[in-house]
Amino acid sequence: MKSLIEALRSRRVLVSDGAWGTMLQERGLQHGECPELWNVTRRGDVFAVAKGYVDAGADIILTNSFGASPIRLAHFDLEDRAAELNKAAAAISREAAGDDVFVLGSVGPTGVVPMKGHVKDADVFNGFRLQATALKQGGVDAILIETMSAIDEAEIAIRAARDATELEVICTFTFDRTATGDYRTMTGVSPAEMAKALKGAGASIIGANCGNGFGQMIDVVRDIRKVDSATPLLVQANAGLPVVENGKLVYNETPEMVALKARTLMECGANIIGGCCGTTPSHIRAIVKELKMS
Repeated sequence: MKSLIEALRSRRVLVSDGAWGTMLQERGLQHGECPELWNVTRRGDVFAVAKGYVDAGADIILTNSFGASPIRLAHFDLEDRAAELNKAAAAISREAAGDDVFVLGSVGPTGVVPMKGHVKDADVFNGFRLQATALKQGGVDAILIETMSAIDEAEIAIRAARDATELEVICTFTFDRTATGDYRTMTGVSPAEMAKALKGAGASIIGANCGNGFGQMIDVVRDIRKVDSATPLLVQANAGLPVVENGKLVYNETPEMVALKARTLMECGANIIGGCCGTTPSHIRAIVKELKMS
């Protein structure tokens, strides 16, 4: 079993992959369609996305399982296929990664709010546990709980992953700049509050993903490092803010722009750097060149 923590002890920085949704949409994924179902209906397309990032030089790739909790899959009447779809997602990325590239099992939020009583905590826990178990069976090296905004749901997901597997658990939140210039999640959590809570819950690696671009992620990393100078940080930022062109979302940060900001992120204390919405293999290739070949 490979360890990200061990790998980071011998390397200054690791590079992860970029957007999955963006790349699947380029291959024909339609609005309202279940991306995770493609793991069995269009396996070749999912494999091509994963392999594209491996070929770009990524040290780490994710799985096409972000929305594959039973609660979220229920929107497509696919909740009974959660284990199948997660295991298939992991197997695809494992095949693309081979033995040298890490595979992180992607686990996104359920879309419900446990603390509001919309769903029982036990159901949320069991869904995350099922997902983590299936991802491990498919061959992932660690579990990545990503795009979180609420501490209670993140803590449930971390506990479920640790209960189901012995794998390292990573957790990232999504922050936006507020009118006062600081950063908060949609539920009001600051980067500092996130860092303290996730370490207490048992996450091995913490960080941030999505958001408004690589530039603003620099501020988030600095905020985290003010309260935690030691825990490894993973950052996967969007390629800037999207704009609508001809009815389509377009992200305007080029690979060259992203690569320069990735260097600053590394210098500020990020240990794993990759992309989120709008980033492509070209962005990841540029980051690899800037951080590891210059």
